[in-house]
Amino acid sequence: MQDKIVFDIETKNTFADVGGQENITKLEMSVVGIYSYNEDAYYCFDEHETDKMEAYFKNAYLLIGFASKRFDVPVLEKYFKSNISKIAHYDILEEIEKKFGRRVGLGILAEANLGEGKSGHGLQAIEFYRNGEMQRLKDYCTQDVRVTKRIYDQILEKKFLYIPERNVTDMKKVNFEDYKEVTPPPEGLF
Repeated sequence: MQDKIVFDIETKNTFADVGGQENITKLEMSVVGIYSYNEDAYYCFDEHETDKMEAYFKNAYLLIGFASKRFDVPVLEKYFKSNISKIAHYDILEEIEKKFGRRVGLGILAEANLGEGKSGHGLQAIEFYRNGEMQRLKDYCTQDVRVTKRIYDQILEKKFLYIPERNVTDMKKVNFEDYKEVTPPPEGLF
């Protein structure tokens, strides 16, 4: 049965290391965290487990992420034999930008909607990798996947998210009633 997966990646290096955002494909993946709805389980794969990781993507009919179209997918594509950009994809940040008119960080979004923030930030993840702290890196990435999944589930169940306004304590309720989740096609894409 085809799956929908929530995913997040961490990289070994920064945009400064590769000459800027225009060189995003030069970033190197350190770990990829996923949540499989079919298995109701979280996994985190390191750079040596790309075959295992790719199997989940090959079986997916829907990818769910946060800033994943502009960041995660361009970095990941060079590691896979299959073309993951052909899989239906719901990028939460992209949808927020369309509806709200600006970006908002995952941590702020999580605090406003879930009552919890992120466990750190992306530059810490790079330091974990550089220091050989692989379990801390995997835990950090898995927590981001957990938060992203919970936010996506809220979009499905409640059909809205609260987005904090800048420089004030007010929240704006952003409606997602028009979102209809894609259903699995009769056969796999790959």
